[in-house]
Amino acid sequence: VQLVESGGGLVEPGGSLRLSCAASGFPYDDYAMYWFRQAPGKAPEWISGITYHSVTKYYAESIKGRSTISRDNVKNTLSLRMDNLKPDDTAVYFCAKDLKIWRTDLKGKAEYDYRGQGTQVTVSS
Repeated sequence: VQLVESGGGLVEPGGSLRLSCAASGFPYDDYAMYWFRQAPGKAPEWISGITYHSVTKYYAESIKGRSTISRDNVKNTLSLRMDNLKPDDTAVYFCAKDLKIWRTDLKGKAEYDYRGQGTQVTVSS
């Protein structure tokens, strides 16, 4: 299993970016996928998730209303678009593969067995 994130960088407050995650080594269209972020000195925060068939999506309150998660089950990619970025969004963002196959809801804690190395997002003027 390989998960490789891209799309991070330095963004001014109020700006936007689109994070991507390229997945390989497993049947991508059978698994929910997640986005987490980890700010310096803090525990990882689950910020978004999408079921294998894209029917159900989850957004943490911290990004709800200004973010969109999507996936392409042909290209085996996961994306997260974030708008109106704030300095508090500064973190390493990583994608993760669900532990359970064919999950149809995203209630409770995100359980993953593989994650990527992450991509740094810095929001600063």
